[in-house]
Formats: sequence, structure tokens, C-alpha cells
Amino acid sequence: MIESAPGPLIAVKDLYKIYQVGSQTVPAVQGIDLEVDRGEYMAIMGSSGSGKSTLMNMLGCLDTPTRGSYYLNGTEVSTLSDDQLAEIRNREIGFVFQTFNLLPRSTATQNVELPLIYAGVKAAERSVRVSEAIESVGLADRRTHKPNELSGGQCQRVAIARALVNNPSLLLADEPTGNLDSVTSDEIMQILGGLNSKGHTVIIVTHEEEIAARCRRVIRLHDGRIISDRIQAPLV
Repeated sequence: MIESAPGPLIAVKDLYKIYQVGSQTVPAVQGIDLEVDRGEYMAIMGSSGSGKSTLMNMLGCLDTPTRGSYYLNGTEVSTLSDDQLAEIRNREIGFVFQTFNLLPRSTATQNVELPLIYAGVKAAERSVRVSEAIESVGLADRRTHKPNELSGGQCQRVAIARALVNNPSLLLADEPTGNLDSVTSDEIMQILGGLNSKGHTVIIVTHEEEIAARCRRVIRLHDGRIISDRIQAPLV
């Protein structure tokens, strides 16, 4: 795993994101305070327009706040440049998206390898780490297959392996089961739960109660504010 700084993995204080639409200001996130410890398994929930996607984008360093502070693994990221944010994303965060975001003409191995290439990892080490990541999601026999030769669930497994290959501090999954049937969704959630049990910090953004029920902590947003933050016994 990435070397850890003291304190919580995520520390957000008075976070705002306000968009300018014509002459109007539209607050998407309003005054959020949040801490996430290392090894947590958390869901962020809310209806459309609640601010959960905006919050996810800021936690994932895909967007910057209008004001407020955000520390990730001890680094204040809310004031970094675009290039610095890109470096943080590649080093600290693994992303899993609803639409998989795989390169269609590349094999599973090539897709998983991509973050390591961006990070400048040498070929020999890349080979070992890619093999470990692909094996960890049960796709060792599909490593040479391209996305159109894989099922939706297998594509999501490739995406999870790609998210893990840099040993990130945070695994951030945006509606990871949104395009999958119930059986395949259960398989993906078992993988994410297994990764959490091995010490990975996992945050899932979802609108599905069944998915949130698998997490230990559930945060609910409404109108850009946290209205509920509770710990629960997760379903297995």
C-alpha cells in the first residue's frame, strides 16, 4: 500500500462546490465536514441532485472545491494544480466506474497495466504487479481477452484490477454494479468486500439500498449536505 501519513485518510472541512449557471449560483455541495479512517468500507448515498457525484469528484481529485479544505493521506489537495491533482489521482486513488472505462482494443492485461505505465514503473515490475492484480479478481484465464470478449462482470473485474494495481490509498467506486445483473452485482460486491477485509479503504457511491447495506458506514446527502452518517452491521 501507499505509505500512510498520520491521522485519518480523508479529512474534509467546510467543503463547498458552487457552480455559476448564467447569472445564478448553484450550490452542489454545502459545508460538508467528513473524516474517513483507513480501512473503512463506506457508501455515499443520495437521490439525483443530492451532491453525491460532486462530492465523489472532489474526493477523487477530479474536481476542486469552491472553498473549504480536503486532506488526502496527509496532503492538502484542494489547492493543488491540475498536474499535481493528476499525480495524486494516479498515486493515491483507484477508480471503478459504472461504465468500466476500459480501452476497447486493449487486452485485460494492457488495461490493467496502464496506470503503471503512467507512473513510470519498469516493465519487469509491471508484469508482476499486473499478474497479481488480475489473479486477485479471479481473471487469470482471461488476461489476453479484450472487453468485447468479456462479460459485463468480467469487465468490471478488470476495472477493479486496474484500480488496485498501483496499490492506492483509496478505492473509489462510482455505481460499480449499475450495469450488472443481481448475481453479477453480488460477485462484484464480494470482491470489494474482500478487498476491504484485506485493509483497503473502499468508498462506494450508490443509489441502491442493497449495495449500501453491504458497507459498514453509510452517509446520506440531501441538497449538498450530509443528513445522516451511521455505522451498521454490513450484510455479507
